[in-house]
Amino acid sequence: MASKTRDKLIEVARQLFAQKGEENTTMNDIAVASEKGRRTIYTYFKNKREILNAVVKAESDKIVEKLIDIPRQPLPPEQKLINFIFIRFEIIKELVFRNGSLRAGFFRDIRKVDRARRATISKEASILKQILSEGVEKGVFRVRHIEETASVMILALQGMDVSYVRNSFAELGIEKLKLREYIKDFILNGIKA
Repeated sequence: MASKTRDKLIEVARQLFAQKGEENTTMNDIAVASEKGRRTIYTYFKNKREILNAVVKAESDKIVEKLIDIPRQPLPPEQKLINFIFIRFEIIKELVFRNGSLRAGFFRDIRKVDRARRATISKEASILKQILSEGVEKGVFRVRHIEETASVMILALQGMDVSYVRNSFAELGIEKLKLREYIKDFILNGIKA
């Protein structure tokens, strides 16, 4: 029961943050919308910052949940890698748009973006490491430092998140299917002759 109450408070807070923005949402707003007393909220969370952190963690967990099964798919490692990249992009896009007015915060407040990213980076890198390891074992990938390469790849992908969400690639004349092809070519073939 306690877990259900906490989860409800987190979801209600997420919705309110999305509708009104974090700054304009009060603890009282969360209490009223969740049909719980303020005392109940303070049983689970010390302050609004703690609720925001719980919302970020819950949203970050959704990313990992959707990526975790990719290494177990019956596909070649290179296809798993490309699936990981584009499924990840789509999940990020979905989460940004699902959270309404937080979209603006996503693009403006780098600290919030960074906090959200830190919540998943090691988990995402761990999943990616499994894919890279399989590729190395099968002789498909040539990666000497798998763990470090996975971390670097995640950071590189994070660098493209905003452009993907904003569809900046289309503004450059790059269609979604072509983007997939270009990223696949760049990652799998590199640029070395």
